[in-house]
Amino acid sequence: MRSFVPALVMLAMTGVSVPSAGQAPAANTTDLDAFMARALQRRDVNRKTLSDYVLDEVELFEILGPGRTPLNRFKREYTWYVRDGVHVRSPLKFDGVPIPEADRRAYEDRWYQSELNRRKFRTERDERRAKEGKPPSLGPAINEPRFVSESYFLGFRFDPGNYYLAGRETLDSHEVMRIEYYPTHLFSDSKEPRESKQQTKKESKASEKERREEEEIGRKMNKTALITLWVAPEEHQIVKFTFDNVWMDFLPAAWLVRIDGLRASMEMGQPFQGVWLPKNLSIHAGLTLANGGYEATYRRDFSNYRQADVTSRVKVKEPKGR
Repeated sequence: MRSFVPALVMLAMTGVSVPSAGQAPAANTTDLDAFMARALQRRDVNRKTLSDYVLDEVELFEILGPGRTPLNRFKREYTWYVRDGVHVRSPLKFDGVPIPEADRRAYEDRWYQSELNRRKFRTERDERRAKEGKPPSLGPAINEPRFVSESYFLGFRFDPGNYYLAGRETLDSHEVMRIEYYPTHLFSDSKEPRESKQQTKKESKASEKERREEEEIGRKMNKTALITLWVAPEEHQIVKFTFDNVWMDFLPAAWLVRIDGLRASMEMGQPFQGVWLPKNLSIHAGLTLANGGYEATYRRDFSNYRQADVTSRVKVKEPKGR
């Protein structure tokens, strides 16, 4: 079931939404672009700051079938600590049942080794790119903890000129500006070099048709995608952002499965004065098959932030009598 979670994240990232009719740009787009540029700089600062902390985490997952019948669900509780400079996730309870000490240590060891492998892969990849005269690959920093990169799964690039001021609201006692963003290149691979004419000639008609279909889907997604951001204006702090979809009938096999809705979101909290860190992230997907509707929800809640200790270890009290 764990393998379904990344797939659900990627599915949510392909969500689309139709702009409301008659909507016009903000009165001064240039000012809004400058404002959002500062907000995105603040987002990057928050992301780097997050590596200085450890936290507790609750992970929830649920699949509901026709009639909202539960098909699968779990609740898992973790805490994070630092081992030899590596952020390690330690399991505490699965569905309310405490994890045995041996199983917990084995999980931590697998996680630790996995993080070392990720660092090695990123280091070798950047070294190869440097030898080829290419810049470092876009993506998480080599030593970035996994909970940071996973929390910022909506941390894609924003281009100026596509922001619209939708109004002002109050969110968690903060006065915020609601800003809608309509991307133009989110689902395109225009940054990748075009195939040479010689390579193109070698393509079969089938692969050429497939490429055109993929480009057409990407074009439609770019045209109808919507991201909403709630920003505290005085601090230029993004308090919440969502990625929504209300229509995906143009996708292949729409006759077989209808996607009723997709939403991915992340909320920020302020555990310490002036320090903004992820509070929760969630993904919800609904679809309809011939036998009825299905819903899938994935959520992670983050709490009890504290300064990371490079020598810390998780200690669990042994039951009496052992």
